[in-house]
Amino acid sequence: MSLPRLAFPGRADALWSYSAPGLARSVTLAAPVFRIDGQDVPLAAAGLGSGESAAPLHLPHGVVERRWTAPVDGRPELRLTLVARLAPDNPVVRFRYILEAASPVRLTNDEAGRNALGYLGLSLASLPCATEVRLSSYLKSVHSFMPEEAPLPPAHFDAGLSVMGPLLIASDCRHSLVVAYEHGSQSTNRFLEFRLAPDRSVTLAAVKGNHAHGRLVGPEAPFETLWFQLGMIAGDESALAAVYRDFVLRRLSPNSESRRPYVFYNTWNHQERLKHWHKRPYLAEMTQERMLAEIDVAGRMGVEVFVIDTGWYSKTGDWRVDLSRFPDGLKAVREALAARGMKLGLWFNPTIAALTSEMHAKHRDCIQEWRGEKHAPYAHWESEPSQGLCVVSRYADAYADELIRLVRELGVTYFKWDAIGQEGPHSCDAPGHDHGGPEHSPEERNACYGFEQVRALARIVDRVCAACPEAIFDFDITEPGRSVGLAFLAAGKYFLVNNGPYHWEYDLPGTTDGNANLFFFPGPARAWICRAPLAYDKWIPSVLFLTHYLPDAPEDSQLINAVSLMLGQNGVWGDLLSLDAEAVARWRRLLDHYKQVRDSVTLASPVRSGYVGGDPEVHEKIGPDGRGLVALFATSAGAYDYLTRAVAPAPALAGTPGVEVVRHLPDGRVHLRATFGAPGARVVFFGARL
Repeated sequence: MSLPRLAFPGRADALWSYSAPGLARSVTLAAPVFRIDGQDVPLAAAGLGSGESAAPLHLPHGVVERRWTAPVDGRPELRLTLVARLAPDNPVVRFRYILEAASPVRLTNDEAGRNALGYLGLSLASLPCATEVRLSSYLKSVHSFMPEEAPLPPAHFDAGLSVMGPLLIASDCRHSLVVAYEHGSQSTNRFLEFRLAPDRSVTLAAVKGNHAHGRLVGPEAPFETLWFQLGMIAGDESALAAVYRDFVLRRLSPNSESRRPYVFYNTWNHQERLKHWHKRPYLAEMTQERMLAEIDVAGRMGVEVFVIDTGWYSKTGDWRVDLSRFPDGLKAVREALAARGMKLGLWFNPTIAALTSEMHAKHRDCIQEWRGEKHAPYAHWESEPSQGLCVVSRYADAYADELIRLVRELGVTYFKWDAIGQEGPHSCDAPGHDHGGPEHSPEERNACYGFEQVRALARIVDRVCAACPEAIFDFDITEPGRSVGLAFLAAGKYFLVNNGPYHWEYDLPGTTDGNANLFFFPGPARAWICRAPLAYDKWIPSVLFLTHYLPDAPEDSQLINAVSLMLGQNGVWGDLLSLDAEAVARWRRLLDHYKQVRDSVTLASPVRSGYVGGDPEVHEKIGPDGRGLVALFATSAGAYDYLTRAVAPAPALAGTPGVEVVRHLPDGRVHLRATFGAPGARVVFFGARL
């Protein structure tokens, strides 16, 4: 198999170089520069290319891990290891560094108390067009994280600005490069940044929290960096985006179940309606009877993963089934799901434990603190009071063991993680955990917690998935203040949108029903909000951003939501027992068609015409095999024409009334026409059968 090639000059200005298969050009990376015992030490290693220090490790999906180790020039007590993961059919390389010391040394901050780590340097002098791709910008207008592409003109380099990324793109239209780092945080809360220089050199450097001042590096205490990414192709930025998207989908994570386009259902919408519309407790119908009834409808609709949201447990921390709600410990639920070929999912908050739980009793030293005070216990979703536990502590391993138990005893395969704050009062600045000690200030301990939190979460996921490969982890980022970036996507996926914006975010008066959610009702508007983050799909496959659509009547709304779901977000969010038999059959018919082409839809890079909520708004998702779909939306009556970007696709099948194949053009494209008498959705499947 053909893999990217690495060469090793070993110098401070050129530690190693990379070139992609079939590409004559190469990219050279400068050595890391770490401040060690008060001095900046370039980690040059002339012997790095003398041979691999370990046998290649063959990982899932054809990925090969290779290692090179050598002494640091002028500092023989230090050893630097480069770990690289290479894929056979994708030019993007993942890599990280490991620093070891034969005798103890310490990583120290600069004179201003800031981390002084330069992880890599490279030149963009031959690539005049540069772009920062941000993943963690939170837009209040859609109450969701959204991607942003920010051009970096020469003036930005001349001014010596810095940008967060985590992706930096550079191109001359004939060749395009991506360099990235795997972490995650709000775009307003930087832990790393790319520093630009007038000569168009770029340094990826730490900002805060990457280590605590005086962090020991010794024989039993190596320092392992984040994972970084580097890739180059022959082609423009659009071609690079397609290649990078494929890397994220098929090569970034060994946990392949998180990439499968299952259709998910979550119970929470009905629980909120109970509270806000019917003035009853959230958990009033968290019962075996209700869940079995919903499972029956979900199975007939075509749902594949049935997720019971908060309230199924007797207490947090121990995560035992509440026998007052499920007398047989979910046995009947599991049997009903198995009979319909469905998977069980459950809701969790991994950062809390009930005061009377065994987990709390055994991990009192892991209780979260903020500004010198332990987190106050609070009543958690109508269950007994819980208290925060820090995942950047020994508690993380115990929690992973608890989840492995649940997979084996209850057959849980989907874990929805919620309410995981990265900063502020929901974070941790306690001494004695794994993010700083009493010799560090609360601010430094808190910064280290924010940096390490997402890494700890990813380690939990990888540990569970190594023991239980069928597991899927979904990190709820439906509110601001949560870690968003590439680190968690290397382990699992994100739960992106549920209810959407609140009334106060639109400067509206209070509500009459007590429900603060603005887009909570059937119709086109909520689907606009949910489709807006499909902008991620250019770089990050939409299958990794679970978003829930309402199944409610009327029929026009059901079609809008079902067709929106098929663009890869794959979530159903509703009160299933309110659906009549005709609606259930309609959902089943559409989902059956979608399932025939969804693997191709998942692989396909997106093509969009028109604005979300515009006339028309068209999404084309046709894979390399010619299979897939075209989804058309309109808010105004009229007839709209569309020519596919794909040529010679598979045979077309109209999935909804009001759309037709007009003709096949000589160049292989297909002319579609969709007619709308009112706001609605149309879909054409390519390669599906009746």
